Amino acid sequence: MARTVAIGTQDFKDIREKNYFYVDKTDFIKEWWENGDSVTLITRPRRFGKTLTMSMVENFFSIEDAGRGDLFVGLSIWEEEKYRQLQGTYPVIFLSFAGVNGEDYELTYGSICDILYDVYNRYMDIIHSGIFSKEDIDEFEDRKRFLRKHMISSKISDALNFLCSLLYRYYKKKVIILLDEYDTPMQEAYVNGYWDKIVGFIRALFNAAFKTNPNLERAIMTGITRVSKESVFSGLNNLKVATVISNKYQTSFGFTETEVFGSLDEFGLSSEKQKVKEWYDGFCFGDCKNIYNPWSIINFLDERKYGNYWANTSSNALVGKLIQEGNSAVKAAMGDLLQGKLFHTVIDEEIVFQQLDYDPDAIWSLLLASGYLKMIDGRYNDSGHYECLLALTNKEVRHTFEDMFKSWFAAVKENYNGFTKALLSNDLECMMSYLEVLAEEMISDLDSGNKPSKRAAPERFYHGLVLGLIAELQTVYRVESNRESGLGRYDVMIIPKDKERDGIIMEFKVFDPKKEKDLQSTADNAIKQIVEKKYAVSLRTSGVPYGRIRIYGFAFEGKEVLIEGGYLSAFEGKDSYCPR
Repeated sequence: MARTVAIGTQDFKDIREKNYFYVDKTDFIKEWWENGDSVTLITRPRRFGKTLTMSMVENFFSIEDAGRGDLFVGLSIWEEEKYRQLQGTYPVIFLSFAGVNGEDYELTYGSICDILYDVYNRYMDIIHSGIFSKEDIDEFEDRKRFLRKHMISSKISDALNFLCSLLYRYYKKKVIILLDEYDTPMQEAYVNGYWDKIVGFIRALFNAAFKTNPNLERAIMTGITRVSKESVFSGLNNLKVATVISNKYQTSFGFTETEVFGSLDEFGLSSEKQKVKEWYDGFCFGDCKNIYNPWSIINFLDERKYGNYWANTSSNALVGKLIQEGNSAVKAAMGDLLQGKLFHTVIDEEIVFQQLDYDPDAIWSLLLASGYLKMIDGRYNDSGHYECLLALTNKEVRHTFEDMFKSWFAAVKENYNGFTKALLSNDLECMMSYLEVLAEEMISDLDSGNKPSKRAAPERFYHGLVLGLIAELQTVYRVESNRESGLGRYDVMIIPKDKERDGIIMEFKVFDPKKEKDLQSTADNAIKQIVEKKYAVSLRTSGVPYGRIRIYGFAFEGKEVLIEGGYLSAFEGKDSYCPR
């Protein structure tokens, strides 16, 4: 009989005591312990089991769970006597920054104070056990008061350091610290514009807890991104980092294909293996490929239907900000990715948030770390930089990506819907009107390229822009881009799944004053290219009748738009479009 799937339960003890569905990841304990690293930072995408793993580590090592070997019976870690003897032998401090999402510095600082205050409250019985002096107790209570009132003081930044000293004196054992979602405050600070304020406090907190703490046995931090050492880990020489590129802990987070297929068998879903693979496979950690998104898998086991489970768990504020504010090259590259193409770039494992504002390539490192992209191939080049080919991770992420395209135009959603309607009804005037409104309200002069002769990006930008606008057509059309047909490669082709609908071909051109006298000439040249290169061959091969093929030439100059087009039959007989 299949076990119960408990959605959202991240407490290891609760899962084991109630025999909820659980994939054995206790090998992580052995790998981590035997690596011997003082402070370990592990980055993985959200909803990849980081919190559950930290809960598991806490229940294994914590003195408070001494004698709870029953939680691990039947799991791989319990097979070795050495680790049976290690269970329940260390004081453990477990805290999470997952809920720290303040819109300003004061709220974020206050949230962290509240978390530390709750940690202090867990140890009230120990502090008042009779072994500590009045001075120790007064200092403890003084720090609690500072935390409760969100006061600015060094007593806040070294709160964990001081607590470790008390726990060491009580248990005669050094302390293990587990910090989950360490980078959430910094992501929120960047999105909301108070990065410079938060970074100093976080650096002081981390240095006191992980660098100058003589009572620290070991520590684990988890998060999505590896924030640059210069930002918050300055001087922390004992830090070992395992990113998505690293070979450490490859299978500890996320499900392997063997684990997923075994789970599908348990739930009587063996026939769904290939489709589940298409939807949720594709994540790569180090050399290990075919890692599945665990959140999506457990939701699929529970709901028994396919959906964007992972995408719906977060607002993706940071990624959304970078996409919406990205330059034309970023938007064009995203359009290519949406069409199934690969993207070559250099990845920096350290996310430097300050660079995100002026280095357009930094977004690819963030998208890889966040799980939206996967590595097809990668290597360190002669300069020591990591070069790789990237692609969208899987079908679920592709749907998420399409939603991101739509979010570019959220501020003018009426125009977004209107463009699609105007296109389907062959209304050139409305199509141009909607694009011009978008250009005026959403597109900067840099993106639209007021000097196209000096830039190659504008044409690709408008190409990506229109792809984003028509993404919602995917349910009734197949939208393809930059593929061969006839004697060349078209820009965009919209192929109807119902052959009673029109097929559409689009070509995009930016006005070149050296070759054309005006925008009309540019649009005419785009139409001429569609006709001469016989791009319509693919539509005819797909079964679209000749009389249902429409073609459009898009001409752009800065924010000015001109569209020429209509049914193919109206242009093929014209001397200006079809040479005899």
